[in-house]
Amino acid sequence: MSDLVVRLRALPTAAISDALDRAGIEGALHGVTPLSNDFRAVGPAFTVRYAAVDEAGAGTVGDFLDDVPSDAVIVIDNDGRTDVTVWGGIMTEVAAHRGIAGTVINGVCRDVSASLTQNYPLFSRGRFMRTGKDRVRLVAVDEPVTVSGIEIRPGVCADADGVVVVPAAEAERITESAERIERVESDIVAAARAGSTLRESRVHFGYHTLQTRSQT
Repeated sequence: MSDLVVRLRALPTAAISDALDRAGIEGALHGVTPLSNDFRAVGPAFTVRYAAVDEAGAGTVGDFLDDVPSDAVIVIDNDGRTDVTVWGGIMTEVAAHRGIAGTVINGVCRDVSASLTQNYPLFSRGRFMRTGKDRVRLVAVDEPVTVSGIEIRPGVCADADGVVVVPAAEAERITESAERIERVESDIVAAARAGSTLRESRVHFGYHTLQTRSQT
């Protein structure tokens, strides 16, 4: 595990999102939420894309799991569909056994109890029991996908607040910025508890400059 992944795991997605905003980088996946507020996943993205089955075609299942590195976050693009699932109990059990970091789905999942029992982090647009077999087909693995208008690039950070994507080329800068934001917010809370007003604390620690896009 890289030092950068360790540092990102220590940060909430809120701070990472603020750091992305400050850098002028879009990275938040709107509408994708965790099945449990306790779930957290950080790691390089392993991407998967499904498409609807046409009248002449047949559906395919996702045996791609055998190829996923153990520290990766699987990102599945099912075009945001909420009427069929592309992830269920077998996938959860195998992914948890292999030590995969988690799964993010632009779509829905099922067999939710397996995810909660295994403490396997799942993030999706909802839950629905109907299978994707013969309804969707696997069309791409480990190729760029787009979710909520965001092109998925390594790495992915997800927690109770949702999912953000950090471009690999900007990961060090975003991590440093997010760490600074976390320190400033902790300082503001400490000052307020010590008797300072919220307004005074925010001005003193330069909070508002962290909420605007950097000009450098």
